[in-house]
Amino acid sequence: MKRLALAAVLAGLPMAALAEGKTHYVAFHIDDSDKRVMNMVLNNVQNTANHYRAQGDSVVIEVVAYGPGLQMYVDGGSPVADRIAAMSLELDDITFSACGNTHRKMSEKAGAEVALLDEAGIVPSGVVRLVELQEAGFAYVRP
Repeated sequence: MKRLALAAVLAGLPMAALAEGKTHYVAFHIDDSDKRVMNMVLNNVQNTANHYRAQGDSVVIEVVAYGPGLQMYVDGGSPVADRIAAMSLELDDITFSACGNTHRKMSEKAGAEVALLDEAGIVPSGVVRLVELQEAGFAYVRP
């Protein structure tokens, strides 16, 4: 009987009351060079941040790019560079991580080091970084 009463009380509370002040951790994955997919990832990031901000929570977000998705962070070649720059200024806890393996291979193929956006930091391996984030409790999103 007590469980039913508690369930009824909880069902009547707004979701914000249940999660107020919580910090959420979310890792987004991009491995596609299609501008539409990049924009979808950034839309998901913005929507996630807006949602948690509106309910009084905070969110720590990391966007991990590898393979063809690294194009998202290539200086002078990213179709979403302006959005990344704006988001990095607007969102306090956002990190843009570039796969070091992919970057090294791209640079070798180009014959020179491929410059990345200032907002992007290199991690040794994009896949390993995603594993580490999930092991640390991050939710994993692959649009």
